[in-house]
Formats: sequence, structure tokens, C-alpha cells
Amino acid sequence: MKAITARTIFALAIASIAAINCSSSSKADSMKDAKQTQNPYYSQTDTTKLNVPDATWKKILPADVYAVAREKDTEYAFTGKYWNFEGLGTYYCAVCGNKLFRSDSKFASSCGWPSFFETSRPGAAIYVSDKSHGMDRTEVLCGRCGSHLGHLFDDGPPPTGKRYCMNSIVLDFVPDAKNPLAPGLTPGK
Repeated sequence: MKAITARTIFALAIASIAAINCSSSSKADSMKDAKQTQNPYYSQTDTTKLNVPDATWKKILPADVYAVAREKDTEYAFTGKYWNFEGLGTYYCAVCGNKLFRSDSKFASSCGWPSFFETSRPGAAIYVSDKSHGMDRTEVLCGRCGSHLGHLFDDGPPPTGKRYCMNSIVLDFVPDAKNPLAPGLTPGK
């Protein structure tokens, strides 16, 4: 029997970690999808304002989504799945399905969170003053369900000069190819 080298052990360890991460990621995605189907408030077409108590959201949402959306937690920089994502499509609120941003308003800000220079439509988001953590910022909330999405800064690119710095965990992305509501696409084609 050949001796097992350190290189072989290292390769096996890396392969094991990769397999675990892939399994965890797809399990998390399928859990999120299952939660969405159990969320009676989720709609990518309804713009009716919601007034749902946090106790109800806590029963419906995955814990990590609830922590950011309802308790104003923040993802660590460079860890969210959309911070450097470049797909073409539409970003929706992961809590209620409200249309928030189009990919053509996303830009590489190098801050570690997905950044956009404008919302998809007026009223998609609402803004409140946030003086937490010794800072003076503008908090961005979903215009439909009031969930915390991130913050707005005045250091973005033209044409708006704004940077919507968002948490990936509270965003759902639907690629144009799979979205019958995408601009320029005809439903059913």
C-alpha cells in the first residue's frame, strides 16, 4: 500500500469542504424557496402596502433573512451572493416580492455589498434617518413591507450620484430569461 502524502490529504480535505459547501448552499436555496411558497405575502406583482407584525414575519421567514429584514442586522462585507454578481435581471424584496432594482442600475462599488444607483420605480423604497452606531445615514426600507434593505449614500455614479448599498440576503434575483415581467420580453415567450 502506498503511503498517503500530505498533498493527498490536503486535496481530500479541500474536496470534502467543497462538497459540504455545495450541499449547504443548495439546501439553503431550497429551504428559501420552500419558505417563499409558505409566505402568503410574497408577490412580484402586488404593490399593496403590507402591515404584518414582526411576530408573523418571524414564523414565515428564514432566521437569517428575518435578522436583516426585521431586526436591521447587516451581512458581512464581501459575503453576500450578489455583491459582485453581474447577471441581467430584476432584484425583488426577498420578504414580500416587491420589485426594487434592475441590473442595469447595479454598479461595482467595491464596498462589499451589492450597490445600485436608482430603484426600479418611485415608491419601491422608503427612506428614514438612521443615527445608529454613531453614524448619520439614510436607511432604505422596502416600500411595500417596510423591511430593512440597507443604506443610501451620496457617493454613487451618474446619473443620480446615489449608492444604494443593499444586503444580498434580503434580495431575490430573477434573470430576464426566466422573468415574463422583464422589460422587452413578451409574457409566454
